[in-house]
Amino acid sequence: CRPPGNRNPEPDEIAQCEPFLFRQIDIVKPKVIVTLGKFAAQTLLRTDAPISRIRGRVVDYRGAKLVPTFHPAFLLRNPASKREVWEDMKLVRRLLGEG
Repeated sequence: CRPPGNRNPEPDEIAQCEPFLFRQIDIVKPKVIVTLGKFAAQTLLRTDAPISRIRGRVVDYRGAKLVPTFHPAFLLRNPASKREVWEDMKLVRRLLGEG
């Protein structure tokens, strides 16, 4: 789900999309989930913590390992953060390589 015009989602829009997303996760049973940006991370983790504080951590989530990181649009505006995302992606790769 994504609001028109690439705007930030409203709380009711997030709530409407959650069941669809949860069902997909339950069907696919991914090993790793990477959330891109604050809305995805905050919604799944049920937190209002800033993405800068929660990115790069591994959280057990619905049978998967969830790794929050910055949204690609943020990186276009803040290229210095690419290194952090690179570290996050290396973490994801390690998680995918585990058992």
